[in-house]
Amino acid sequence: MITVIRRAWRYLVFALSGRLSELSDPRVQIEQAVEEAKEQHRLLSQQAAAVIGNEHELQMRLTRALEETERLQANARQAVLLAEQARAAGDERKAASYEDSARAFATRLVAAETALQEARLLHERARQSSAQARAAVETNAMSLQRKIAERMRLLSQLDQAKMQERLNRAMADLSGLAPAGDVPTMDEVREKIEKRYARALGEAELTAGSVEARMIEVERAAIDVEGAARLEAIRESLALERKPGRNEPPDPAP
Repeated sequence: MITVIRRAWRYLVFALSGRLSELSDPRVQIEQAVEEAKEQHRLLSQQAAAVIGNEHELQMRLTRALEETERLQANARQAVLLAEQARAAGDERKAASYEDSARAFATRLVAAETALQEARLLHERARQSSAQARAAVETNAMSLQRKIAERMRLLSQLDQAKMQERLNRAMADLSGLAPAGDVPTMDEVREKIEKRYARALGEAELTAGSVEARMIEVERAAIDVEGAARLEAIRESLALERKPGRNEPPDPAP
């Protein structure tokens, strides 16, 4: 059961990811990719700066260790010389004192030389790390520049693709091959009008051939005949009324 749920979840995630990729705007995706590359370059530059800063810090520490070693070595040499001079002068107590100082300087010199050796090793590693960091930043900067140039090319290509798609839709609308959409084409409107006109003609033909239509036609003809007869009678009555008598003057000519 757990395996089935896991498979269903993976399938759902894959399906939603594919659908999201289809609905995403390429321009937004391009800008997101470039911004992500810039962010990675910024983080890499910060890390490289930290590595290079560590190299400089170790360089200063190495310089101080070298100076301390040279100082202790010079002091130990000076103490030995003073001890020999005191011994030559016959002052054994002072010579012994200088010998003790020389021994102390020598002991500290050994520790300083050990620290100097460790500082040299750390500085060498830091120098190699700094060189790698600088190379990584330069390589990533070149990659970022290529991505920015690629963004300009892709955006230009995207604009051309959109313009070509609009042109294709316009040509499809003119040729009547466009798919069904929210706005009907001229061919669809003409087909709809012709269909309604043909149906109206068919209904009129059926109505004209029915019995009721013929009866109405006969009644209309009878009414027309009766109306014509009545109109003729009215004309005759008007003619009799306008005929002049013997002692009446004739009507003036119109």
